[in-house]
Amino acid sequence: MTVVLDSLQQGRQTVQPAIREALDRLDPTSRSIAYYHFGWTDLDGNPTSGGGKAIRPALALLSAEAAGAPPSVGLPGAVAVELVHNFSLLHDDLMDGDTERRHRPTVWSVRGAASAILTGDALLSLAQEVLLDGDGPCAIAAARLLAEATNELIRGQVLDVAFERRNGVGLDECLDMAAGKTGALLSASAAIGAVLAGAPRATIDGLAGFGADLGLAFQLVDDVLGIWGEPAVTGKPVYSDLRARKKSLPVTYSITHGGAIGRELAAWLAAGEPPDEAGIRHAAELVDQAGGRRWALDEAHRRMAAGRRKLEDAEVGERVREELLSLARFIVTREA
Repeated sequence: MTVVLDSLQQGRQTVQPAIREALDRLDPTSRSIAYYHFGWTDLDGNPTSGGGKAIRPALALLSAEAAGAPPSVGLPGAVAVELVHNFSLLHDDLMDGDTERRHRPTVWSVRGAASAILTGDALLSLAQEVLLDGDGPCAIAAARLLAEATNELIRGQVLDVAFERRNGVGLDECLDMAAGKTGALLSASAAIGAVLAGAPRATIDGLAGFGADLGLAFQLVDDVLGIWGEPAVTGKPVYSDLRARKKSLPVTYSITHGGAIGRELAAWLAAGEPPDEAGIRHAAELVDQAGGRRWALDEAHRRMAAGRRKLEDAEVGERVREELLSLARFIVTREA
């Protein structure tokens, strides 16, 4: 755990000044909203301490090292993936109606929907600008990688929204949605430093495959926390995903593999009336009884075992490989 915390801390310390420098290109209003969203200021612009886990920037820096380059080679990629990640968070909070993130009011809930949309758009555009500041084919290849990952992220989000209006969603469909919504950007994060370093295709593909598996593991754990996570740690209400009737991975598994329990859960999800607290608690019990929680956690570990094999096939050096795997273990055992 010490290794991964060091990697995340190093990633934050390296990337945050570069993100601030990039955000200084934005208009004053978008910049101030972005600073608040990142956790660097309060609503009045006063400095605060906060921010996310910086998993994606850490992956980008490590992927440059995996290609035999200094971490600084991956810095533009680290900044870009974190900007895209936060673009998606700004939009997700609005689409999901979430009023709190990281124990603070979300941007849309205090500044309005238009501000959240426009600030997110600004971050997305800025991510490409940061990458294309670099010279040569590696910068262009990195920008293309990120653009393709963003398209996949959006595709996954489109499916996620569509599933809310459908009663019958298969597990394979749900896994495909998660591969786009979460896996695509983590895959790009794990490969973009190597792309900027001009690494061989086998190294890039191995890192990208590791990141894709990591992304699914991340979403599986996230979905468990979305039902049973401790609010004081996650910053969200208990049973938040069930409250929103989300067809998350453990819920979908329970419906498709839980027999009579799964059918009862499906009927509860399909009901039109707003869920009450007793109903939400019972739905969580049904997911647990049908094996959804256990399957999701086991599947997260299976995905990480697959990711380890991809790193080994890519012949990533032992030190960087262990740092990447420590980061993966942190993800599948985290509580927020």
